[in-house]
Amino acid sequence: MYKQTLVNHIKAAGKSIKCDLVVRNVTVIDVFNKDRFVDSVGIKEGYIVGIGDYEGEKVIDGTGKYICPGLIDAHCHIESSLVTPSEYWKAALPNGITTVIADPHEIANVLGTEGLDFMLGSSENIPLDVFIMLPSCVPGTSFESSGASLLAEDLKPYYGNERVLGLAEVMDYPAVAGCGDDMIGKLYDATSSGKVIDGHGAGFTPTMTNVYRSARILTDHECSSAEEALEKVRRGMHVLIREGTVAKNLKELLPAVTESNSGRFCLCTDDKHIDDIAENGSINSSIAYAIKSGMRPETAVQLATLNPSLIYGLKDKGAVAPGYAADFLLLDDLEQFRISSVYKDGKLVAEYGVLAEGISSATVAASHCGNSVRLPELSEESFRISIAPGCSKLNVIEIIPNKLESIRLKLDIGQIDSLKSDLAKIAVIERHRASGNIGLGLLKGLGIREGAVGTTIAHDSHNLILAGANDGDMLFAARELEKMGGGIIVVKDGAVLAAIRLEIGGLMTNRSFKDVGSDLEKLHAAVKEIAPDIGFNPFLTLSFLSLPVIPELKITDKGLFDVVSFSFIDICE
Repeated sequence: MYKQTLVNHIKAAGKSIKCDLVVRNVTVIDVFNKDRFVDSVGIKEGYIVGIGDYEGEKVIDGTGKYICPGLIDAHCHIESSLVTPSEYWKAALPNGITTVIADPHEIANVLGTEGLDFMLGSSENIPLDVFIMLPSCVPGTSFESSGASLLAEDLKPYYGNERVLGLAEVMDYPAVAGCGDDMIGKLYDATSSGKVIDGHGAGFTPTMTNVYRSARILTDHECSSAEEALEKVRRGMHVLIREGTVAKNLKELLPAVTESNSGRFCLCTDDKHIDDIAENGSINSSIAYAIKSGMRPETAVQLATLNPSLIYGLKDKGAVAPGYAADFLLLDDLEQFRISSVYKDGKLVAEYGVLAEGISSATVAASHCGNSVRLPELSEESFRISIAPGCSKLNVIEIIPNKLESIRLKLDIGQIDSLKSDLAKIAVIERHRASGNIGLGLLKGLGIREGAVGTTIAHDSHNLILAGANDGDMLFAARELEKMGGGIIVVKDGAVLAAIRLEIGGLMTNRSFKDVGSDLEKLHAAVKEIAPDIGFNPFLTLSFLSLPVIPELKITDKGLFDVVSFSFIDICE
């Protein structure tokens, strides 16, 4: 802040000079007291300078409206939107999101520090505040092949960047509990720098949570029940309630939030496609759902504003009060959380879901990333699964719709024919160095009857993952994805039904979010042709089946992985 700006703020607060903007007679959502009151709000040079009777160069009549702080998404992976930060904001702002706390570990797992630098660079000079948590687990685990490796010494220099808030979701529990040298280095560097450490405690026991808290890990966004959330809160954690495109935990976790403990909860999206944000909203939709479910509106707003600002040290964000950035929303209806306008730094940026005229940012080119998809020589034989003589049971991954968790299904050999219409083959191919690693398995619940789907989005190492009804279409899909330089594809009978090219690390594209939304619409229509009964997002669901830290059974390029026992298992038993 310039010295003169500080002087102007003080003078405007004392009414010796006019405010730039005044919102008169508006109902203020008070996130400190979880209350509301009617008054006027004065704004000068991007900051709120006072609540009371002020004169302004511009005056807005707020009669019948509500003013609340701009929303903060407490944890997201912008890469999962499929667009760069310089496009992401165009969908985020109309939904009231003025700040995001982003973990770029998706692109870091593909491109390492080059990916980190790209995300930092492409999120500058845009009308959305993007803060970064440094990826803690690149590679995610030793059970998969990643495109890069980030050690403590690689991350430490980034703590000098004012937009870097801490260490992102620590998902390698064995490395923490076993006090691995590099993990201890990462934890120590974050803690000694006064930064926040995020957790990733899927399926944790209370003892495991004790270990994480003793490691100074503060948050978790992997709770799946209210009981689990309360256990973590009791041990001093902050729970980030996630509602993404696939992982939806809001309904189960809301009962854990009370008026006495609400300060320990935040809202986040984690992973959400850009079309989902544009059509269904972001954490603004979570607020509306919470209010509809019986939560007091002031409490619901607190979860998405003041709480994340306090956790992550964003001292001038999260409230409508003097000294806070003038990031705020005007609402026509509080109970339905219907946003009429969005202001960033005191300027109108969106109105009734449409970006204001003149709001723009420079697009950052990403041609330097190049083609990151490198596959070995493949044939239909690469996808053949051999069933050993004497095998009586098969280990099958069963999908739980709209959950990241999966089930380890033990299927009798004799049941295969009866379930054939609901069984697909799944494959993960290492795509960073053409090593030849291919993990094969069987999948229940995707509903593919013919053809295949494939994507280079496969958390967290982002190898190429495919599911299909026949080896020929799986091979065709893999080869087409390599030609595209990464993306998502639906094929049938050796022809492409629909595809989207993701040329930036196989994860994102430089194209506009509207074009991406149109391509996603075509993909969803195409997948209905080969899986007519599917009732969930198959592409994001598929992308999480390779994540070997979420129970129960997953698959990596190294084979089937039992997350409960943290060991690889055979298809046959």
